[in-house]
Amino acid sequence: MNPISKKTDYFKSFDGTRIYYEIHGQGEPLVFAYGIGCLINHWRHQIKYFSQRFQTIVLDYRAHHKSEMPANHENLKIDALARDLHSLMDHLQISQAGFLGHSFGTQVLLRAYDIGPQYFHNLIFVNGFASNPIAGMFGNEIAEKIFRSMKYGFDLAPETLSYIWQKSVNNPLAIQLTALLGGFNINLTHLKDIEIYLKGIAAMDLEAFLAMFQSMMDYDGSPVFDRITVPTLIIGGKKDSVTPQKHQEEMNLKIRKSQLLLVPYGSHCTQLDMPDFVNLRIDKFLTSIKYGEAAAN
Repeated sequence: MNPISKKTDYFKSFDGTRIYYEIHGQGEPLVFAYGIGCLINHWRHQIKYFSQRFQTIVLDYRAHHKSEMPANHENLKIDALARDLHSLMDHLQISQAGFLGHSFGTQVLLRAYDIGPQYFHNLIFVNGFASNPIAGMFGNEIAEKIFRSMKYGFDLAPETLSYIWQKSVNNPLAIQLTALLGGFNINLTHLKDIEIYLKGIAAMDLEAFLAMFQSMMDYDGSPVFDRITVPTLIIGGKKDSVTPQKHQEEMNLKIRKSQLLLVPYGSHCTQLDMPDFVNLRIDKFLTSIKYGEAAAN
């Protein structure tokens, strides 16, 4: 395996917010967008694999980890994240790329495509959804009620709720609960990856998390389906209780030129559960659409 070059840097987005990004490898560009509250670590298997032949580009969303909180907290919505992707492309002087989105990253990519389709050569959605994923989650409204209670509690006592949030997420039982709810397949995903995720989400500013979560609930990207004209690969997990396969099946039904892969035993993080299988399927997709040849023309 050849040594892979790595560059880390920041760019200023449309509103002056400094956004952290990494570039691994060389070749045609692939841009990765993770889920809400997640980390670049969620793509670690894909970065290692695809950096052998592609230029893999990953970023931290605004108010996530190494990126800044925007001065204007109104810019903590999906529109701002979509514009960050466009700003990154302009900063790197890349005219077109392939884009991979996991979970909430699918909504971000749908919005980014809707307002700037010229940047997109292809789309890959992993355990994605277009509209409020917690509506009717687990067959009831308990998830929405929990979120509303958290938001109300934060408005009343932000410091207290932030403290409780950090303690709860850092509790060792959180790993088991996250797996039980379908977030990870604990028999396949390394426990270290789950621990890193929980530590990352605990360290995130709770105000920013709640604001983005509200934006996730409010946004409906399904009207964009009919407007997507680039090749699209949709991946879902058959054991994903967070965003069940009905979400991916709907996208496949409505997006022209789309392909669907449902991963047996895959949870909400199929790219971590079964990375070799997922990477090979993505590789096959990119090869089938002749990514490098088409992007050069």
